[in-house]
Amino acid sequence: MVGAGPVGLWLAAELRLGGVRVTVLEQRATPSPHSRALTLHPRTLEVLACRGVVEPFLAEGLRLPDGHFASLDNRLDFAVLDTPYPFTLAIPQARTEELLAEHAHAAGADIRRGHRVTALTEYASGVRVSVTGPQGPYETEAAYVVGCDGTRSTVRDAAGIGFPGSDATVWGWLGDVVLAAPPARPVVSVATPRGGLMCVPLPGGVHRFVGHTPQDVRQDWPGELTFEELRAKVVRITGEDFGMRDPRWLSRYGNAARQAETYRRGRVLLAGDAAHMHFPAGGVGLNVGVQDAANLGWKLAATVRGDAPEGLLDTYHRERHPVGAELLRTTRAQTALMTAYSGDGAALRSLLSDTIAAVPEFSRRLAEGLSGLGVAYPADGDAHPLTGRRAPNLRLASGAELFGLLRAGRHVLLDLAGGAQADGPSDVIVHEGPPTEVPAGWAGVASVLIRPDGHVARVRTREAA
Repeated sequence: MVGAGPVGLWLAAELRLGGVRVTVLEQRATPSPHSRALTLHPRTLEVLACRGVVEPFLAEGLRLPDGHFASLDNRLDFAVLDTPYPFTLAIPQARTEELLAEHAHAAGADIRRGHRVTALTEYASGVRVSVTGPQGPYETEAAYVVGCDGTRSTVRDAAGIGFPGSDATVWGWLGDVVLAAPPARPVVSVATPRGGLMCVPLPGGVHRFVGHTPQDVRQDWPGELTFEELRAKVVRITGEDFGMRDPRWLSRYGNAARQAETYRRGRVLLAGDAAHMHFPAGGVGLNVGVQDAANLGWKLAATVRGDAPEGLLDTYHRERHPVGAELLRTTRAQTALMTAYSGDGAALRSLLSDTIAAVPEFSRRLAEGLSGLGVAYPADGDAHPLTGRRAPNLRLASGAELFGLLRAGRHVLLDLAGGAQADGPSDVIVHEGPPTEVPAGWAGVASVLIRPDGHVARVRTREAA
């Protein structure tokens, strides 16, 4: 594993849960104190709950009952979503990484910081990895290598995997600062012809501004963001500077949109930002990466153990590449809306914002996409409509809940009507008994096989029983 960010740490823990030895190589000697991402969405919280580690995140994060699409005035109501976590959880990425590192260490992952991967050489039964560590260069070998090493992925380049897409035409900016006169509301979102910004509180008495202005619509690099420039941008958009002082972190980011041509080439795989690069609209990037790892972990573990069915590892690309493509599509659309500074653009934003408020199904669809709950993997044409979809946290008459049953990282066969046969994977947990409530679309289901990542693998109906 290359990269000890959230994606690499979660994947390492998943592989250890699957009984596979894992070494994580991270070029940074110490974790970054800065937090580019601040948001965990409902599906990511479900993924954490399926391994029994969500509570520390819930205890520390700020729960927001909604999300936003392109910073439109009317927000997406998450209360309508069928999940135990109908909210956005605001928590700094630095703290998320700390909690995930604790989880990976407890699972037995070997995390080596200050070890930079310089080259890969694949051979018939493994990959030779060239590394420069604190004691100098060395080589190590692995059955597979996964690049979780960001948009400038060394692993992706070494494997010769293309990263096509578009260059930046918009530059966003962020600044973590102390405010002498912070806004009264916890989260402030402003969109004007002069630009748009959001302001959110962070731990330690710090506030973050993120935003963009018409002057940021340009293809050339604007240079490093200065505190004076940040203050001027905030004043231009809001009319005040909130008494900002003591900048902790200043940064820019572009809207370059790129996706790896393939998520797997031989014994090399990609996940997270190494596989997809985009503008951070909606705060979904970290979430999609962790969900990449959830999809890949059990498949790669089964492959390394030697008990995976033929072609299982190839389904990682087949299932997650379309999710990454949709990620780029929606973030590009949001970027266009957020930077629609003209009068026509303002009319478009107003129309879509009103539609969110007036058409519940439209709002719900956007919320399901943003939250990750709407992801459905492709299934055979004659498969039950639930196949490939994420399973909700079914509560069973026995008192058990599906997310609890998934903590072992194995397939779960829910025998809801009796007589089900565990004729699929060998590592199946069988649980008998009906659900206390039948979710929408589940009427007539006699048994359902749930994958370790919480998606439906197979459905047997009462008519077919």
